[in-house]
Amino acid sequence: MNIEEVLLKYEPKRENILLILHELQNSKSNQFLSKEDIESVARYLGLPPSKVYETATFYGLFSTKPRGKYIVRVCVSTPCHVEGAEEIKKTLEETLGIKLGETTEDGLFTLEEVSCLGICGVAPAMMINEEAFGNLTPERAIEIINSFREREGER
Repeated sequence: MNIEEVLLKYEPKRENILLILHELQNSKSNQFLSKEDIESVARYLGLPPSKVYETATFYGLFSTKPRGKYIVRVCVSTPCHVEGAEEIKKTLEETLGIKLGETTEDGLFTLEEVSCLGICGVAPAMMINEEAFGNLTPERAIEIINSFREREGER
């Protein structure tokens, strides 16, 4: 889906900015908002590009740089921290061969941390794109990553 198709799904009202940005980002395989996206949204909504950029960089679920097909978000809230989020984060960095904020060379995974996923009852937790995983152990985190690799035909 191209930029114009996404824009035309919404009325050109400022209150639609988050919906538009979310759909634009999700419509791309590298899940990010380009300069062109931001400028197009600004024109469509009658806003300065700086306002759209400000919105896109304020919310942690938006990115202005290319990311992997799978966004791995590790929760570092207090409950997750207490239950072992640091160990999960280190395990994911080792398993993926990247640090927080980086993307694997094959473009499949980007590793990020978030302050809360809202699933504290199953801490420690992570999300991969829209799928949540809780009660993590380092071994389970590795299994989950490997299951996504298998989906892509990797070994």
